[in-house]
Amino acid sequence: MPENRISRAKLTTDIVLAVVFGLMALPFALMGNWADLAAMVLFVGALAVRRLSPAWSLGIAWAGATVQMAALRDLQFYDFAVLGVLYSTAAHGGRLVKWLGLVSAGAGALIATVYLQVLMPVFGGTGGLTPQNLFAAAFILVASLAVLVLAWTAGLLARSVREGREVRRREEVANRERALAEYRYTVEQERNRIARDMHDVVAHSLAVVIAQADGARFAARTRPDAASEALSTISGVARGALGDVRVLLAELRHREGGAPQPVLDDLGELIDGVVAAGLDVQRFETGEPRELGTGHQIAVYRIVQEALTNALRHGDTAEPVEVRLDWAVDGLALAISNRIQADAAGGPTPTGARHGITGMRERAQLVGGTLAAEPGVDGVFHVVARIPAQPRSQP
Repeated sequence: MPENRISRAKLTTDIVLAVVFGLMALPFALMGNWADLAAMVLFVGALAVRRLSPAWSLGIAWAGATVQMAALRDLQFYDFAVLGVLYSTAAHGGRLVKWLGLVSAGAGALIATVYLQVLMPVFGGTGGLTPQNLFAAAFILVASLAVLVLAWTAGLLARSVREGREVRRREEVANRERALAEYRYTVEQERNRIARDMHDVVAHSLAVVIAQADGARFAARTRPDAASEALSTISGVARGALGDVRVLLAELRHREGGAPQPVLDDLGELIDGVVAAGLDVQRFETGEPRELGTGHQIAVYRIVQEALTNALRHGDTAEPVEVRLDWAVDGLALAISNRIQADAAGGPTPTGARHGITGMRERAQLVGGTLAAEPGVDGVFHVVARIPAQPRSQP
């Protein structure tokens, strides 16, 4: 945690604890002189700012120890504040302050030993160095060094635990953000799929309805039976489209992907519907059919549906449309060809057709295939797709 970045509640807690410690040390300081009171105030101040500014806390503690030693005062209760200061340098200080705390622990143990066993006896007039004093000095050095370094190590351990907890929290946040991004991507992909299905269903059905309606309008006076049959076809196609749209809207509303989807076996019904709308479709199939996954079959169906819809809306309906399915070991080669209307040859591709081509290309790419759709120099519009083989998904 950076210095000067603690909450007001933590600062208030530190101040209260420092005041309580000062009240506990006050009776012992009153038994001394002014130096004890001054040193006690400094140590209490060091405790009060130990998390607000560990560097200042360490400096104030050294000032208090200097005052105490300058007055040749013996160890007092308020000296225990050094343990809290060293703990805070390791737990809350920056990189420099943290290592200064460790250096202070070692230097403090050495200075305290020299002060207690050399300076005080010499300046206090209690005697000089003796073998007993040397033994006591070694003991005090080891004991004080162990206690001070232990306090610093405890702070370092607390810091490690806190930083580990922070790392785990950040990982959890990153995992949640990644999961949210994946969820949004999945939802977006699902919405795009539904949008493609909506376009395919509506565009195909409307093309059939328009073709049948035009035929019924021209045959209404001379061929009532044909007009009635066309109207019946319009009704059936419209009802089927309405049902498909309702299914797609339900998927969009509930984000469910388990609705029935067309497969290769439905191609015959699709072609029959287009033929009934007045388009001559010739289907050719070569090779041994391979098993395709559900998504691959949907892609093939939608590509054929969109290509036939474009042929019905923008092509020359007087010419036949070829649908070729060439099976190979590695997948299916799909080709749909239709002659372009004479007045549309060489002109810009209609907006609806452009959107349909984009959707067909996306469907092929989503299953690992490719698709090309462009007019040829012979006035024939070619849609060529390659769909790789993949085992059919298990229910």
